[in-house]
Amino acid sequence: MFKSKLIGAALGLAFAVGSGGAMAQETYIPLISKGFQHQFWQAVKSGADQAAKDYKVKVTFEGPETEAMVDKQIDMLSAALAKKPQAVGFAALDSKAALPLLKKAQAAKIPVVAFDSGVDSDIPVTTATTDNKAAAALAADKMAELIGNEGEVAVVAHDQTSRTGIDRRDGFVERIKSAHPKIKVVSVQYGGGDHLKSTEVTKSILQAYPKLKGIFGANEGSAIGALNGAKEMKRKVVIIGYDSGKQQKDAIRDGQMAGAITQNPVGIGYKTVEAAVKAIKGEKLPKVIDTGFYWYDKSNIDDPKIVAVLYD
Repeated sequence: MFKSKLIGAALGLAFAVGSGGAMAQETYIPLISKGFQHQFWQAVKSGADQAAKDYKVKVTFEGPETEAMVDKQIDMLSAALAKKPQAVGFAALDSKAALPLLKKAQAAKIPVVAFDSGVDSDIPVTTATTDNKAAAALAADKMAELIGNEGEVAVVAHDQTSRTGIDRRDGFVERIKSAHPKIKVVSVQYGGGDHLKSTEVTKSILQAYPKLKGIFGANEGSAIGALNGAKEMKRKVVIIGYDSGKQQKDAIRDGQMAGAITQNPVGIGYKTVEAAVKAIKGEKLPKVIDTGFYWYDKSNIDDPKIVAVLYD
């Protein structure tokens, strides 16, 4: 690893020194994502690729195999920074773990654009993201409506270290507390965004709470896990998801899932690259670029506005 980093750094140096003109033409912006396996990230990548074309810059997009691999993500960020990029896009799995490298980027005057999951630091010049708290609060309101405004509900979230994990959990729990006093969130569990782990977590919640009326799955993997767990336990509960993907869309169409919140992943990818280009030029950026969210269910899943932000 160390050797390849050294070679990368040496190459970067040779390139920077030996090709003044070429360097100016080729603006390089690596994007380090949280993962690669979910369709969500593929949709983010397609938006980033589109912006790279529009702004004539070189963008690479990579992430670890699973969203539990914090160390692997840190290695990827380190390798990307060794190539002396003009800016970097970063979706942190663990804000705190990434801080030393982000400080290094700041010292090297490499603007950092956070995307999807913000970083708990003022180093990023901006964050292209969904207002996850507001989106999860909307999920809480929909849940309340669907379970008749009273009863027990649970949350299956992906993690408690990333900004999205924290904000979606808190957005849901806080809205239930403040606006729906007859509903009680009896359990919040974490499945790492993994279908299988989230299925097991869901089964244990359903075992512990025989009267449970609803589950909010805070990302694609969590929602599918909640769905599968309820199926395996033969329990009828209201399931609300987050993001899309083929399985969630199918489950919503056939009524197994009540609905979900979708982000605008293509927009997140596009705005990240656009913001990086502006940062390189020294333009002033807002602290947060809100990329929007929507509720979708059986009634509007085929609406063109919704179709545009869903992905398989």
